Amino acid sequence: MAVSRSSFELLAATALIFAIFLPVAHPLSLAPAPAPTSDGTSIDQGIAYVLMMVALALTYLIHNADLSNNL
Repeated sequence: MAVSRSSFELLAATALIFAIFLPVAHPLSLAPAPAPTSDGTSIDQGIAYVLMMVALALTYLIHNADLSNNL
């Protein structure tokens, strides 16, 4: 029984030390996140989507014209 009592005291002392010193390691308040800004990537992505749609339409039109000439 003496072994379990000493291990309990060690556990209690360790928990007390962590309870005292662990909150000190964390910052009290976090800095606010910066406001989102547009760096032009959304514009570039929009242009890329438009160009892909144009390429898809041209591919469709050229493919259909090629099929109609083979008949």
